[in-house]
Amino acid sequence: MNVNSTDDQSAIGELQHVSDTIHIFRDRDQCIDFLTDSDNDKACMIISGALCQNVVPLTHDITQLQTIFILSREKDKLEQWAEDWPKIKGIFTDIVSICQAFKKIADRFEKNTVPISIVRTDENISIKSLDQLNCSFMYTQIIKEILLTIKFGEKHIQEFFRNSRDKRIDNEATLENVNKLDREYHNQSPIRWYTSEPLFYSVLNRALRNMEVNTIINMGFFIKDLHHQIQQLHTEQFGEHHTNNFFTVYRGQGMSNIDFDQLMNTKGGLISFNNILSTSKNREVSFLFAESILSDPNLVAILFVMMVDPSKSTTPFASVTDVGHFGDAEEEVIFSMHTVFRINDVTSTDENQRIFQVNLTLTTDDDKDLRLLTNHIREETFPDSTGWYRLGLVLLKLGQSHKAYQMYQVLLEQATIEGEKGPIYHQLGKAKFMQGEYEEAIKFYEKSFAIQQQSLPPNHPDLAMYYNNIGAVYNNMGEWSKAISSYQQALEIRQQSLPTNHPDLASSYNNLGMVYNNMGEYSKALSSYEKSFAIRQQSLPPNHPHLADSYINIGNVYHTMNEYSKALSSYENALTIRQQSLPPNHSDLAMSYNNIGAVNYIMGEYSKAILSYEKSFAIRQQSLPPNHPDLVSSHNKIGKVYSNMGEYWKALSFYEKVLEIQQQSIPSNDPDFAMSYNTIGNVYHRMGEYSKALSSHEKALAIRQQSLPSNHPDMADSYNNIGAVHDSMGEYSKALLSYEKSLAIRQQSLPPNHPDFSMSYNNIGNVYNRMGEYSKALSFYEKALEIQQQSIPSNDSDFAMSYNNIGNVYGRMGQYSKALSSHEKALAIRQQSLPSNHPDLADSYNNIGNAYGHIDEHLKALSYYEKSLEIRQQSLPPNHPDFSMSYNNIGNVYNRMGEYSKAISFHEKSLAIRQQSLPPNHPDLVDSYNNMSAVYYHMGEYLKALASYEKSFVIQQQSLPPNHPDLAASYSNIGTMYYSMGEYSKALSFYEKALVIQLQSLPPNHPDLATFYNNIGSLYGRMGEYAEALPYFEKALVIIHELLPPNHAALANSYHNIGEVYKDLGEYSKALSSNEKALAIRQQSLPPNHPDLAHSYTNIGEANCNMGEHLKALSFYEKAIEIRHQSLPPNHPHLGDSYNKIGEVYNSIGEYSKALSYFEKALSVQQQSLPPNHPDLAASYNNIGLLYENMDDYSKANSSYERAVDIGQHTLPSSHSDLQKYIKKLENVKKRL
Repeated sequence: MNVNSTDDQSAIGELQHVSDTIHIFRDRDQCIDFLTDSDNDKACMIISGALCQNVVPLTHDITQLQTIFILSREKDKLEQWAEDWPKIKGIFTDIVSICQAFKKIADRFEKNTVPISIVRTDENISIKSLDQLNCSFMYTQIIKEILLTIKFGEKHIQEFFRNSRDKRIDNEATLENVNKLDREYHNQSPIRWYTSEPLFYSVLNRALRNMEVNTIINMGFFIKDLHHQIQQLHTEQFGEHHTNNFFTVYRGQGMSNIDFDQLMNTKGGLISFNNILSTSKNREVSFLFAESILSDPNLVAILFVMMVDPSKSTTPFASVTDVGHFGDAEEEVIFSMHTVFRINDVTSTDENQRIFQVNLTLTTDDDKDLRLLTNHIREETFPDSTGWYRLGLVLLKLGQSHKAYQMYQVLLEQATIEGEKGPIYHQLGKAKFMQGEYEEAIKFYEKSFAIQQQSLPPNHPDLAMYYNNIGAVYNNMGEWSKAISSYQQALEIRQQSLPTNHPDLASSYNNLGMVYNNMGEYSKALSSYEKSFAIRQQSLPPNHPHLADSYINIGNVYHTMNEYSKALSSYENALTIRQQSLPPNHSDLAMSYNNIGAVNYIMGEYSKAILSYEKSFAIRQQSLPPNHPDLVSSHNKIGKVYSNMGEYWKALSFYEKVLEIQQQSIPSNDPDFAMSYNTIGNVYHRMGEYSKALSSHEKALAIRQQSLPSNHPDMADSYNNIGAVHDSMGEYSKALLSYEKSLAIRQQSLPPNHPDFSMSYNNIGNVYNRMGEYSKALSFYEKALEIQQQSIPSNDSDFAMSYNNIGNVYGRMGQYSKALSSHEKALAIRQQSLPSNHPDLADSYNNIGNAYGHIDEHLKALSYYEKSLEIRQQSLPPNHPDFSMSYNNIGNVYNRMGEYSKAISFHEKSLAIRQQSLPPNHPDLVDSYNNMSAVYYHMGEYLKALASYEKSFVIQQQSLPPNHPDLAASYSNIGTMYYSMGEYSKALSFYEKALVIQLQSLPPNHPDLATFYNNIGSLYGRMGEYAEALPYFEKALVIIHELLPPNHAALANSYHNIGEVYKDLGEYSKALSSNEKALAIRQQSLPPNHPDLAHSYTNIGEANCNMGEHLKALSFYEKAIEIRHQSLPPNHPHLGDSYNKIGEVYNSIGEYSKALSYFEKALSVQQQSLPPNHPDLAASYNNIGLLYENMDDYSKANSSYERAVDIGQHTLPSSHSDLQKYIKKLENVKKRL
């Protein structure tokens, strides 16, 4: 369009007759910005054919855009293309046709957007809290009352037209229309103008719909005139001579699904139309309009059938056939603003099942529910104030601070006396306070205070109110000392001017308690809250809601101080009072159940937490609209408990309900969406569904990047969550990058000792720990601990987490005493702050058990694992994943103790729980299969072990990226099985695959690389390629030397491995030297009866034996067996190994009877502890056979060798070197028989 041409100016004027709000854009981006920034109203876009193919794809999915009209003379060329864009409702060749189509759209929109309120009446309405009412119900009732008390004059009319001209200054056609209406306004009635002119009906309807305060004030004269004319006609048409004219009117419109669901659930309740309501006596006219709604998938088609008895209601309504714009064409009846009906029932219409007929009856003057509700609203909305000032107070009470501010600014401009300005400044300050503009709030409060000071004595209670308000602002600004000062000044005035038990004194102490609580001075906060409570106890009845508020405040302090039992007691006292004083579905009861649920959650009482949260949710469901933020909060809390209970699918269900509500009620870039995607991501993370978790967290980040500044703390949370998933996926460099971005944002936006820094440092420490960079990990954990020592109470659970992290890294560094000390500190903190059955205590006992396991104090480890299991049995559901962890740990101890059947039993329990509670590709299932394989390996059941490792590997292939370190571990485990089965080439292939992954994914000095080098070295040694083996062991030794302290157990293991190669190479003195180095390290770092010392003594004994020093060898073997007797159960396989070694020495020095005795002891131990076909049994039978052969008892030798061969053939591959050795011995002895 050429907006400068006369014809197009005229066309714009035609459009202006349909809608008062026409915006013209010459720039595409400005148009898009306008659409996306429009919060409430829907838009229709008219665009030229030349631009449509460029602009429509960019705008079509914008929620606010409802309809697109295309103006083009080349209609045929565009029709096929337009079919792909559903919002395009037509291609027109002239503007007149568009105006006609647009009028239908606009009429439909006006009808469908009349604001309604639906109110339940199955409760005590007289004490219904205002926050449970639909806001527009409140607004329209108060507006009606206010308008009828205000005197409007010609100046108000001229102000309206002046504002209208200012908005249309750039369009001559529409400007001329405003001037015409100004000249002719008094020539027509308000009803005539309302039914014909968009400047009146469109602007007024939009203002009432969106509560545009400035426009409502500006049109106040018209609203009042319209109401009075409807009232006048009502008197004429339905006065005392027309009392029996009972009649029915109809209205067709669309209704959102949310409103329709609320309507269906509120039969028998009240419905208020909070605008000027247009109806028709002609059912067909209204039905046709309802029918036209069926094409809109977002709306439900409604036909309201309204029964009206004029003899029982003085609600203003009137037929406008004689005075309205449409004459008798529609038989229109209009009702004044805020007309209330009773909802009778809802049924489908006979003509179309998809159109719902809603039967309503106009409320009568003696309707008890409506009268109670109206009186209650009036009592709670400042009835002593009048006019616009009163409306401003109501808006502030309902949280509509921006609208209240606009109103008070108008009143301030109108005020002429300084004394009148004081209260207005005060309300402006309150509005700015609610908007978070604290500096502005202080300025207004101080202006108000200065005016009041001039007229009031210095100890007047009103001055205390001003000090209180200023204190509240400083409190929210975090300027605690100024807040305390203001609140104390308020308190001093009240102490001078009020009796000692006055409620306002309680309020002052309450305010001081709030600030002290914010400052972290909890004892002072508690003292202030208790003083407030004592006053309220004296001055209020025992079930007064303010006493419940005091209990809540005291409970909150105890909650923050981690004194959960005291917090719970206070919250329960508050609940008792509220149950006595409030209706059963009051929002404060929901809040009390919420508080109790939160404490039970922290105490690990998850079933109690769920019960409380569900009670809170049930109340909110009854009293709040389905998309209310409090319902979202309830879903989130219940989901969080289920997540901690390990019931991830239930948790996910609740979080997805939240997302569904948000998709219907808030913009797509609202930060609350990000929070929902984060919680869903966290559940997927815990389920091991890492790709889904990462996708959710990235969606959250994208939303936050659109809607928040770059250094907002929530951005740090998103990077933190993404880092955690990358960490679990083994993508450590990506994890580190995300965690460092999170830390950088926190460094920009938070004070230096903020607790969130400790979270960042702990997370970075975790990555370095997994990367094997233990000194860096320890450094970050200690930074986290240092911040916590400055910022949180000494018994806070976050302290325990830091000590646990430090303990874990000390454990991996081989500094087991330090590890144990850290875990015991964590336990001590949790014992002080948590109930005895809290799941976090189970975690601490578990960690201490791990520490004892590292130093092979198996009985102590078992004791702590069993304590952990006992707590979990008390506090968690029977299939919670944490049970599987307990069973796994206990199984691992039994494995190390050689009690393999018990170990398998516990690992099978663990696996069963994980199979029930986790998705089939969860990493924890890998852990179970691996642990079972380890037991089967020790039992010599290599095929079963291999099968379990392969199951583990399949899961990891499905759930992990191809270079994840855990896949390398699986390749290594499978390689070890083939190694044990003598299939060395297969073993080498798997070890090499593992090494390739580790070299890609880990830093070059990672301890896991040392492990892989050791494995490959051992394999080459077993293959007899000793020269190949030695370099791998030496590479491992270099890494361990660089990375770990000089007395670390891994260093001893490396020396042992090198010693084994030298032994196999026949370089016994070097073998002895390496094993002596291993012994020296273990003597420094381990207790004197540790099994690893026995291992070193055994190795040194072997070296001496090979060098012919049999008596020295015997001495070391005897030291080894002495330690094993002290530290292991009597049937442990390692004892069998020691008996065999001693037997071999006696055999070598010809003391055959002693040798036989030890070999038989070895066999006896193995028969008790190992399955009947274990390879170690074959080795023992081989030793006994060799002894008998030395004693020339070939028959017994033959028998023993036959047993060895029989067992070997059952368990070892035919090419295994040990089996070949047994067969050769048997063949040789048979030749001597």
